[in-house]
Amino acid sequence: MKVMVVGGGGREHAIIKAIKDNPKIDKLYALPGNGGIAADAECVPIGAKELDKIVAFAKENDIDYAVVAPDDPLVLGLVDLLEEAGIPSFGPHKDAAIIEGSKAFSKELMKKYGIPTAAYETFTDMEEAFAYIDTQNVPVVVKADGLALGKGVIIAQTREEAKEAVRSMMEDKVFGESGSVVVIEEFLEGPEVSVLSFTDGETLIPMISSMDHKRALDGDQGLNTGGMGTIAPNPYYTPEVAEICAEEIFLPTMHAMNREGRTFSGCLYFGLMITKDGPKVIEYNCRFGDPETQVVLPLLESDLFDIMLHVTEGTLADADVRFSEDAACCVILASKGYPKSYEKGFPMEIPEDLTGVYVAGAKKGEDGVLYTNGGRVLGVTERAATLKEAIDKAYASASRIHFDNAYCRSDIGQRALKALED
Repeated sequence: MKVMVVGGGGREHAIIKAIKDNPKIDKLYALPGNGGIAADAECVPIGAKELDKIVAFAKENDIDYAVVAPDDPLVLGLVDLLEEAGIPSFGPHKDAAIIEGSKAFSKELMKKYGIPTAAYETFTDMEEAFAYIDTQNVPVVVKADGLALGKGVIIAQTREEAKEAVRSMMEDKVFGESGSVVVIEEFLEGPEVSVLSFTDGETLIPMISSMDHKRALDGDQGLNTGGMGTIAPNPYYTPEVAEICAEEIFLPTMHAMNREGRTFSGCLYFGLMITKDGPKVIEYNCRFGDPETQVVLPLLESDLFDIMLHVTEGTLADADVRFSEDAACCVILASKGYPKSYEKGFPMEIPEDLTGVYVAGAKKGEDGVLYTNGGRVLGVTERAATLKEAIDKAYASASRIHFDNAYCRSDIGQRALKALED
């Protein structure tokens, strides 16, 4: 089979590494991929949002199967276009991808079907949003309705901060049209848990849980980023919590989408908070999370590509889905200054014996050397029998990678270790 993976970040590199050795795959493409992905797939310089070019490439090159990984092309309807061209794909159709594409839609879905989430209101008028903020306790959460590269969520500590967040989204358009509608939510407290799941709309199989570290600086300080590191499994996601989530959140969400005529097929991501009142949904994503994928897939013991085919064919109930009992840790090496301004174009030294390196922001120079080309440059993942061993191994491996202006958090997984001790 000729297979293409749409996307060009660390998540896509993890997916490609997980499927490339499947005997069914004869040729593997990445669109656009990146300099690091080029070692594992043939990169094609077509952007993930260039839908017509992607479909044309797939037809011209007789692609047998596509994996659409990022949010933008899913929300824009790439899976629909590919299937119209006769190319089966892993990922939800446009009408189901709205579960991530519109926070207002997802909040209304949860309200309608009784799925636990934070209290909220949705606004298209800035002055009405300001008036609502005046009635709310702080902190309060302000969200841009649409996609914003994982950065469209502001936890405002004061009402003034909340109003400034609304103004920046609705008036200054810092997230473009994604901020034309804002959702204002109550602030929930408790540990966060990420759970990715495979679903074909009839069966839903959760993957191993994980914990993301969104803030740029140690101690969960600094700006929100796309993610500075992850660990799996998440110690707060106990068997008891997992059972509640399955009964009150996961299956009800799948059934709700079916009842809305928006059957979801692909990877459905649940961003959860374990509050004193039980688990609640913070957000849905319509695809594999980044960098959660970089710790979840290395713990998958069955074959990812075979599972994907089952999902697409609607036979997930027959799939072999098994995860290791090991733990994993991913440390992100970023460019100093991320997520604001940073320099790029620095040569990278990556020892060849490191196998758990997932490249996100890098390009290959004419000299064959990899150069930094983004804010989050790469992730380094290691697995071990215990979480502490996995963390220690990940940092040891990360310390062997060198490029100018490299930065990483030094405390990935420490909160999880403390939870295990407690």
